[in-house]
Amino acid sequence: MFTSVPGPLVRLVTLLALLLLAACATSAPAPLAHEAALVRLPGAEQRQRVEALLKDKRLGLIVNQSSRVGKRHLVDVLLAEGHQISKLFAVEHGMFGNQDAGAALEDTHDTRRALPILSLYGKKKAPSQSDLANVDLLVFDLQDVGVRFYTYLSSLHYAMQSCARFDTPLVVLDRPNPNIAYVDGPILDPTFQSFVGMHPIPLLHGMTLGELARMINGEGWLGKGLTCNLRVIPVANYTRHTPYALPIRPSPNLPNQSAIRLYPSLALFEATAISVGRGTDFPFQVLGGANKDYGSFTFTPHPVPGAALHPKLQGQPLYGQDLRTSTISGLKIEVFMDWYAKAKALRAPFLTRPDWLDKLMGTDRFRTQVEAGVSAAAIRKSWHKGLEDFKARRTPYLLYTN
Repeated sequence: MFTSVPGPLVRLVTLLALLLLAACATSAPAPLAHEAALVRLPGAEQRQRVEALLKDKRLGLIVNQSSRVGKRHLVDVLLAEGHQISKLFAVEHGMFGNQDAGAALEDTHDTRRALPILSLYGKKKAPSQSDLANVDLLVFDLQDVGVRFYTYLSSLHYAMQSCARFDTPLVVLDRPNPNIAYVDGPILDPTFQSFVGMHPIPLLHGMTLGELARMINGEGWLGKGLTCNLRVIPVANYTRHTPYALPIRPSPNLPNQSAIRLYPSLALFEATAISVGRGTDFPFQVLGGANKDYGSFTFTPHPVPGAALHPKLQGQPLYGQDLRTSTISGLKIEVFMDWYAKAKALRAPFLTRPDWLDKLMGTDRFRTQVEAGVSAAAIRKSWHKGLEDFKARRTPYLLYTN
């Protein structure tokens, strides 16, 4: 029988536990020498533990191109081991990670493996009762990047909700968070809840999806008294301050570690007239606009599969910054604020989708603070209490020590 983490009363932990699992600082400390030599083993690669849970079960798998066991896909490994897979489920970007951001997916078929692929990013976000009718166990294995608005977390929420409603156990095969060292940004205001922000957590939460699944369960965030029958297989040899290079891109426009590191800061520009490099070989590693005074670095976006390129930017020379060799990490709001000021001075269009910025930040307060000329330091200070409360609240659900 699977067990779920206890509810909110478990937050009455001891001072010692709080100290041992205190939240990470906003800069990543160097790994200890002996830890650097250890091999990180995501949940999917712990074959004995996986086999024990999945044996003799009809399986449903929420997977994509990042669901790897070494150099092989999890689906192929399970089929080779004789497991019965009833169906696959696809989230944003699709089963093979090649669909545009925000593009609705239709149900399809994996012809090579002779398995149906049901969309969880189209007409529905959650598996239906009929979807789970011939599934004894649902397995979730996706690579996250540790940012609240990265939608794999929302897909996890809906999977848990369906499993709770239709009495289907869920196994989360945990994977490292490449931004786990950072806890930063405003806590989501429920008024701005959406598929890019469903939970009262900061923009950078410093947790893995396995830990967040435990927190969603324990805090009652599934609603209506629902609790998912949950089991998490943690990452082996993993702590909150050890680096992890992703072996495969988690989505089309995060091709490397540089993009993943810059993503929390540069994704805010998706609400503006400024390009983040979609349609180039270096998405989420550059910034550019139509005004030549934005900078000496130039690039021209072109349509490519998975780019989700804005039509107005297509084929247009843009000017700005090359951040590929920058040391920016975590949430650097100063980058956004500098460009806001630059656009204002040039009388150039900048914030073209204020409602989208509010959804990404989980509040409209950041936007109004920037527009009012509030300093970056003062904005960060306004987040302080919320972040401290969150760090204490998340403690019972953490699986990895500092």
